[in-house]
This record gives sequence, C-alpha cells and structure tokens, in this order.
Amino acid sequence: MKTYDAVIAGGGLIGGAIAFELARAGLRVAVFDRQEPGREASWASAGIISPAPENQSMIPVVELGKASAKLYPRFIEQVEEASGLRTGYRPKGTIQALFASDAMEELATVVGLHRGLGLACEALDPEETREMEPSLSAEVRACALRPEEACVDNRLLTRAVLEAARRSGAEFFAGSGVEAIWEEGGRCRGVIARGEKIAAGSTVIAAGCFSGGIHGTEAYAPVRPARGQIVALRGAGVQIERVLWSERIYLVPRDDGRVIAGATIEYAGFEKALTAGGIHSVLDGAMELVPGLRGAELVESWCGLRPDSPDHLPILGPTDVEGLLMATGHFRSGILLAPLTARLMGEWVKNEAPSWDAERLSPLRFRNCSATSY
Repeated sequence: MKTYDAVIAGGGLIGGAIAFELARAGLRVAVFDRQEPGREASWASAGIISPAPENQSMIPVVELGKASAKLYPRFIEQVEEASGLRTGYRPKGTIQALFASDAMEELATVVGLHRGLGLACEALDPEETREMEPSLSAEVRACALRPEEACVDNRLLTRAVLEAARRSGAEFFAGSGVEAIWEEGGRCRGVIARGEKIAAGSTVIAAGCFSGGIHGTEAYAPVRPARGQIVALRGAGVQIERVLWSERIYLVPRDDGRVIAGATIEYAGFEKALTAGGIHSVLDGAMELVPGLRGAELVESWCGLRPDSPDHLPILGPTDVEGLLMATGHFRSGILLAPLTARLMGEWVKNEAPSWDAERLSPLRFRNCSATSY
C-alpha cells in the first residue's frame, strides 16, 4: 500500500501550490487528478490578482485577498526559482473605467469604498488615463487606478507551480481521480483512487467544483460549477499594459501581445459549451472598453468551471473528521488566493498555528447544506 504524509485530491493551481508548500517542507506528498493536472479552472482563468470586491457579496473575502496578494511577489520568486519556468507575472496595476453619465459621482464612491477597505485606489482624469493606456475608449468618463494589483499568465503559473512541486519531491498521478476518502475508526486514513486505498496522515480535498463529488466530502464541500466564457484576442496596434476593468468586462494583457477578455458567470451545471450569447457579451464589452479590438484576431475561446460555494466564499481548513482538510470553493479568486491557501494548508497539515484567522471559512459552516440547495 502506498503511504504518504499528505495526499491531495486535485492537481490544479490550488492543489499544486499546496503540494509545493508541503514538499519543500520535507513531507512526502502525492497529488491525484482525474485528468492531466492543471487543465480545469486553473487553465481557464484570466489570471487577475486583485483583492478588490466585484460586488457586495465579495467584501468578506477582501482581507483574505489582501493577505494573499502581499505574498505573491515572493511566491512568484520561489516558484520560478524551483521550476526554472517563467510565470508572466505583471505587477502593473488595474484601471477601472466608468462609462455612466454620473461617472464622477460613481468614481467618488469607488475610491471611497476601496480606501475604506484598505485598498490603494486613486481617481484619474480620463485624458491622463489614456496617456497611460492609449487604447482605452474615448467614451470613458472617469477612471480609478488600483496601483497595487497585478496579473499573471495563469497557464504559465500553473505549469510552473506543478513543476516546482515535482522538483521538490511531490508525486503526481494523472488520470487517477479520487473517488472517496478512506475513513476508518472516525479518522480519515487517506483516499480511494481507482479502487485502491492510499494511506496518508493528512488528506486535502482541492478538486475545485468536483470536490463535492468525492464520496465522504459532501457535507463539507457543497460547491457547484460557475461557467465562465473567455476569449483571447490579438489586435495590431492594440497594446495594453495593465488590467482594464469595466462593469461589463475585464481585459488582461499577456506578455506575448494577446489580450484575455472575460468572463461570464453562468450556472449551467458541468456543461462547458461555448454559447453565441456568452461570446457576444464578452466581445461586445471588450470592444466598448477598447474600440481597437474590433479588428482584432480571435485567437482562442474557451470555458472554465469555477467552484462556487453557497456564500461565494472559499472553503478552507480542517473538518470534524480527523485528518481531512478542505481547500475548495475559491470561485473567481483561485489565482489570487493560491499563495495564502497553500500557506494555511501547510500550517494545518503540520499542526502549526495558522498565520491568518480563517475560522469564517471553515468547512463546518456547511454541515446542513448541499450543492443542490442554493
């Protein structure tokens, strides 16, 4: 029987980052994934590193996001050094563009909200903004600069994190999804994958929107998939340095000249089909924000399935089954929260005091809930 210090169900960015954290601390780690690691939500993301809340429901995760964003520069250094791979990290900030007729009043609210949450934000004159980002629409009436935000090429980052974990000693098992936790004597003894029992001192469920489908985790991971449709564009003469954000769309630059535009939020089960309406919405918002994209080449389009919880907050921490921990439900913040999630899971696995109070995110808050009840 294979035996490890820790077994991780799910080989995306979250699972990989946890594996890297544990393996470089000297633990024997195994990661099991239902397909090739890194090919689900981590592969489909846009790669924005922003703790700013998109709406009122996301305000409770701001402090977590701020803490994780502060870890990012060092996280990138460690991953790139350990893997020998680049990640496309761009710490150049975000520009939030406002189109409404009352944009100046809205701008004051935006700046006040962000500063009240401890987030750097400053008002910009539209002309001043277009000096920074010449491709921005002339129809923009007001802008806010969020200078401390960043973005990363999520596919490069995920590949680098997985390689860093491998080089640190973690073992990966592709095409071997965890079917169930192995519970015996009131304790989680490990997992069952392809009918085989794998023993572990700690078991971490980090399988994104598939976490709740692992037998024995249902009470702790009532996650459901939230589909996002995204496109990649390349336009001659269109160069974007920072993340551009409007109420309809976000545009994320890549080092190779592509611009990632996304993303929809749709609850369509595990269906990954692109739709005419979804792609139209994304492209329309992108061309409104940067008109020069009307002549851009449509390089690629795809869907991702984000893991959403009933309260839209991550599900992090130990359960009431000894040895079983959850790291899922990151919704739209998986890229942002990867460094802090990895640190916290490492502390819990090693029985150290957590460096951030994650009590509010405990899996135990869902003991009377299910993925079909919301």
